[in-house]
Amino acid sequence: MSQPGQSVPAGRILVIGIGNEYRRDDAAGLIVVRRLSESSVGDFTVLEHTGDGAALMEAWKDAETVIVVDAVRSGAEPGTVHRFDSSLQPFPASTFRGSTHTFSLVEAVELSRTLSQLPPHFIVYGIEGRDFEAGSGLSTEVEKAVPDVADRVLHEVRAGSSRLF
Repeated sequence: MSQPGQSVPAGRILVIGIGNEYRRDDAAGLIVVRRLSESSVGDFTVLEHTGDGAALMEAWKDAETVIVVDAVRSGAEPGTVHRFDSSLQPFPASTFRGSTHTFSLVEAVELSRTLSQLPPHFIVYGIEGRDFEAGSGLSTEVEKAVPDVADRVLHEVRAGSSRLF
């Protein structure tokens, strides 16, 4: 598993889990990538990240395919899984509102797009959270969504691997 500040080797697939494990459902992205790091399927790099936009841009700068998993607050039912192909369309900032970072994932994606530095394949999975208060452990709804998102990311990784070779 890579550490924040490291970039992925050029042409590779990077899966980033964003979150804070001490803010309950905000840990969803971290839990998904921890689950993926145990998988032997596909050739990809896994990174746990706090979500700082500048550090995210540095991490994905050489990747061909990036898949980000994060908790979201859009008003949908807790546990709802959102999927966005950010390489094809502007990022739906209203879904990823409430970030604790001044320069967040949304801004990092859009700045990368503006600077023509967004990786060619950029997918974001958002898991709708219910509880972002201090504490540990996911809500039941988010916990149930984690295996589904991990499976969907593995499917994306397999598809991304076939594009690269």
